Amino acid sequence: MGENMTEEREVFTCAHCGEEYDICDGYEMEGDLYCYNCIDELTVICRDCGRRIWNEDNVGDEYPICRECFDSNYTTCSECGRVIHLDDAYYDDDEPLCYDCYSYSDARFLHDYSYKPEPIFYGEGNRYVGVELEIDKGGKSCENAHEICDVANSERELIYIKTDGSLDDGMEIVTHPMTLKYHMEKAHWKEIIAKALELGYKSHQTSTCGLHCHVNRTSLGKTTEEQEVTIGKILFFVERFWDELLRFSRRTEYQINRWAARYGLKEKPKEVLDNAKKSGLGRYTCVNITNYETIEFRIFRGTLKYNTIIATLQLVDEICSAAFLMSEEELSVMSWHGFLERLTEPELIQYLKERRLYVNEPVETEEDD
Repeated sequence: MGENMTEEREVFTCAHCGEEYDICDGYEMEGDLYCYNCIDELTVICRDCGRRIWNEDNVGDEYPICRECFDSNYTTCSECGRVIHLDDAYYDDDEPLCYDCYSYSDARFLHDYSYKPEPIFYGEGNRYVGVELEIDKGGKSCENAHEICDVANSERELIYIKTDGSLDDGMEIVTHPMTLKYHMEKAHWKEIIAKALELGYKSHQTSTCGLHCHVNRTSLGKTTEEQEVTIGKILFFVERFWDELLRFSRRTEYQINRWAARYGLKEKPKEVLDNAKKSGLGRYTCVNITNYETIEFRIFRGTLKYNTIIATLQLVDEICSAAFLMSEEELSVMSWHGFLERLTEPELIQYLKERRLYVNEPVETEEDD
């Protein structure tokens, strides 16, 4: 006769809904058992580590993330608050941004003065000029910087904009290095100037603004020794024709002494260079030679007049060419009019006439902004 055996059913009471379920249908969470419906309602699974966490411990937004994974791998966009993986974060002045906010935020268009991106070289040639144009009186504005960058960088990144403590209420427009031809044909200078004027900026009509031109040292000689020789001749040229260049620059004596001091004329280019190196004047000189990769022409006053910018770039190019191609003896005997005879650029010749440096006949000109 067989024995009648009954198996006792093992059940549990869900800690959330209070219903009874078979023990095999329970899920333990922090010492309590829950039915699967309730556990799915009360918890989520972290996308990164796969651990189940309470809903209130989820710090993700588009998908669940536990606190430990967030602290290790995530941050939040400083603009919209969206949770973003560290690998997907963009930064503006150390503030994390998601891609959308980075793309549309005005903040990323106005950088600190120390900002220096990897240079992008534009144009075919050996000599590149990077321009720093200071503009003032229109605001140290991220929105304005965004508008100017939009007209300049419609096709490629040609410029960036920085703050500058020497300005009262303005910014500094900086170009990537470009050949003279590229500046003249593709740098959108007319559009940049028009937008800056529309936004209320001034440059010439301030006491603060300069137009600085950086020239790559590698265009001045194949070796460091050759570059030094050419730089000595550039300084010699600037000192020898100081009065003419001062008139060209539109700087006052006070502005020159403060922002672009001269080194002093010596008998030979090497002596001018040696004196410059020992001067202790730093970068606030007519030609700053403290940079490792460039020399910087700082003598020129700022401007928002197109022809003046182009003429300045052409003059810098001509000075560098004369110093590179001519011997010390040729430079020593060349007169200002002898230098003028080398020139063919219409913008430069027009500007020289306006400044009474080419011929004495009056030439009509618009005032610089």
